[in-house]
Amino acid sequence: MDLSNFTTLQNLESAFGGESMANRKYLFFAEVARKLGFADIAKLFRETAEQETQHAFAHFVLLHPELVVQDPAALTTEQKHEIMSRCLSLAIEGETYEYTTMYPEFTAAAQKDRDNPAAEEFITQAKESAVHADTFREAAHRFGLLKSVENYHADRYSEALDVLNGGHTANKAAGNDPKTRKWICKVCSMIYDPLAGDPDSGILAGTVFEEIPEDWHCPICGASKKSFIPLEEKVAA
Repeated sequence: MDLSNFTTLQNLESAFGGESMANRKYLFFAEVARKLGFADIAKLFRETAEQETQHAFAHFVLLHPELVVQDPAALTTEQKHEIMSRCLSLAIEGETYEYTTMYPEFTAAAQKDRDNPAAEEFITQAKESAVHADTFREAAHRFGLLKSVENYHADRYSEALDVLNGGHTANKAAGNDPKTRKWICKVCSMIYDPLAGDPDSGILAGTVFEEIPEDWHCPICGASKKSFIPLEEKVAA
């Protein structure tokens, strides 16, 4: 397919994004239906979600024909590495965009919306406006947290790419000082930094992880404190 046509390229990317979003949305709906006891509707949502996945894959194949694998056995080791390297590079590109551009911009926009005069006026006049303000505040907080998560993901992909190309696995270890030792959520990769704390959850900056109340939950996914483990970071060889 000729991807030199900019309009077609944009449409394909939009279609891929739309189908991908539909997949996750329908899976969410399926979970809601399951919890409410509508087993048949939950099944319908899951089946449709899988169909949307196939639609998204069909679009992605057109966007990245270099990643299509028809006969793995016919590929040389070098060709396999080249394809895998491309996958990792695209993943790094996406994650880096999210933590350097997308989430910082979302954070700034959420903070701006929360503080603008119109929002302040709404807060004083109606309960609905107060709910909106809380939503903006939560969005700003969550986008800020996700920036470090995407940074972590990008680093992991970079390390995998380096190893794939003949490099060595980096030496990593958790910090020894509780005051600076970071912890990571095993469910969503949210990173708790004691130097920053979690002010929106009432955890002041400078609070070591061990001193956080046991009923504290991950501010991104809601996992319990027990779901966190010490974060292993690169150390000098």
